[in-house]
Amino acid sequence: MEHLLEHFVLKPIIHLEINGIDLSINLAILSMWVSSLLMFLLVFIASRRVAIIPESRFVSFIESVFEFAEANFIEEYMGHHGKKWFPFLFSLFMFIWGANLIGLIPGFFTPTSSVFVTATLAFIIVFPTIHIYGLKKHGVVKYIKSFIPAGIPLYIAPFLFVIEMIGALAKPFSLTIRLFANMFAGHLVLLTFLSLILEFKSFIIAPMPLLGAVLVTFLEILFTSIQAYIFTVLSAMYIADAMHGGH
Repeated sequence: MEHLLEHFVLKPIIHLEINGIDLSINLAILSMWVSSLLMFLLVFIASRRVAIIPESRFVSFIESVFEFAEANFIEEYMGHHGKKWFPFLFSLFMFIWGANLIGLIPGFFTPTSSVFVTATLAFIIVFPTIHIYGLKKHGVVKYIKSFIPAGIPLYIAPFLFVIEMIGALAKPFSLTIRLFANMFAGHLVLLTFLSLILEFKSFIIAPMPLLGAVLVTFLEILFTSIQAYIFTVLSAMYIADAMHGGH
């Protein structure tokens, strides 16, 4: 098991330190840059070829992804007033999707199998965005009151407020762990199958773990899309709650 986990140990490729802060570039960061660039180029190229009748399957596919994101992230939870959130949510979805997929390419790393990446997405990007928007839209007092259901007796209100605060903190935590755990576990299973081939070194046994690795790879392709969708749709739901003032 230890030699499998070594794959998830990130070692610096380019050592960089500024004022005592380690800013070294590792494989996760490099993979994140490459996946982000590829996703940007895919959308950019498709956007330059938009037509009433798509001229290629590639453009048609990107348009389908665009329409899927608009229907599921905006129209489903926010309605017409949520259209301004589409660039943020679509970018979030494409970034996570690309970061999930790139780990299936030999030589690259899955950034979302690192809890630091998923925690950054949840706690530093999504969580502050939700509550800063809620405070700006409703004001400090009204937004804080929105965490307490209407009609609750005054003596119960403080307890419910604490519970709601814990629930609010649990949301980014669940986003962090769900994405990290699924991507980490999926790649660990895939590596386990591949390591069995090297471990037994037998032409008789090799086809079985190889078949398992192929099946897991197809499942991983499916799960990368599902996990990107889940993270983004939950973010959309949390933003919608802040938009409508919670309770």
